[in-house]
Amino acid sequence: MKDIQVLLAEDHTLVRFGMEMLLEKAEGVKLIAEAEDGQIAIDKAKELLPDIILMDIGLPNIDGIEATRKIKAFNPDIKILMFTSRESEDDVFASFKSGADGYIMKGASPEQTVNAIKAVSEGIAWIDPKIARIVLSNLQQNKTDEIVTTNETVKTNNYDLTERELEVLALIVEGLSNIEIAERLVIAKATAKAHVHSILQKLYVDDRTKAAVIALKEGIV
Repeated sequence: MKDIQVLLAEDHTLVRFGMEMLLEKAEGVKLIAEAEDGQIAIDKAKELLPDIILMDIGLPNIDGIEATRKIKAFNPDIKILMFTSRESEDDVFASFKSGADGYIMKGASPEQTVNAIKAVSEGIAWIDPKIARIVLSNLQQNKTDEIVTTNETVKTNNYDLTERELEVLALIVEGLSNIEIAERLVIAKATAKAHVHSILQKLYVDDRTKAAVIALKEGIV
């Protein structure tokens, strides 16, 4: 299987060096180029057509948000994972508005970073746990703005979730525990736990918060 081709857009030398070391050890991932500013990232994206770009926001010349917008304009198939230390709501939503496919903090563990790269490369949204609450709060506020056709809300399910798993996911979004899910659906606690585990695997996430974020962001429930 072909390795995921990664372009790293980062202006700090030490951070680039650290990511080089991390990606060299990662299975199924290959760093093919680096860019020190936003314009270089755009040029290399056009030239190399990487599978995914790790994009810092605070790049010189052209910042990461504008670079993301320009790259997505000429090739929306290139996945972009924002790779930053910024946690502000403005930066988070400006990133997603520009077309970013995920958002991970520079303080994430190597395992989290590699998992995020793999998930985003497969088209799965990735939200760092540190900023997931910001996204979840905003999405819950705007949940009433879902797309409506013939008075019915359009839902999407591209993750092969079963009908029962969709029911469980909706309850996860409500914030219910496994015990509460079991009581609501009149099933055994072990069964509820098994459904939750299956949902996390299918959504390529490792906690319930990120599952809820994906469910709301993509209109699954």
